[in-house]
Amino acid sequence: METNDRITAILAYLREGVAGIYAQKKLNKLDEELGTQDWDNFVKEIKTIFSDKTKAADAKWKIETFKQGKQNTVDFIIKFDALAIKIYMDELYAIFLLKKNI
Repeated sequence: METNDRITAILAYLREGVAGIYAQKKLNKLDEELGTQDWDNFVKEIKTIFSDKTKAADAKWKIETFKQGKQNTVDFIIKFDALAIKIYMDELYAIFLLKKNI
C-alpha cells in the first residue's frame, strides 16, 4: 500500500495542463485497480510521458489555436487527433476544443 500512497502523493502535485490530465487519468485507474502498483513502472511512465516538455508544450499550443478555416473537415479532424495524441489530451477537453475551433 505504501507504493500506491507515494504515487497518489506525486499525482496530487500534477494539476494544470497535460500534467493535470495525466494525473486525473492515472488516479482514476488507481481507483479501479485493487493491487499495489509497481514503483519502477510508474517512474518509467512519468519519464516517458514528460521527457520532452517543449514538444508537448508546442503541441498543446498548436491544438488550442488550431482552427479549421477552409480546411476539409476530415483533414482537420485527422490533424487535430494527431495533436491530441501527442499531448495525451482528455476526451472532454478535446470535444470542447473541437466545438470551439470548428
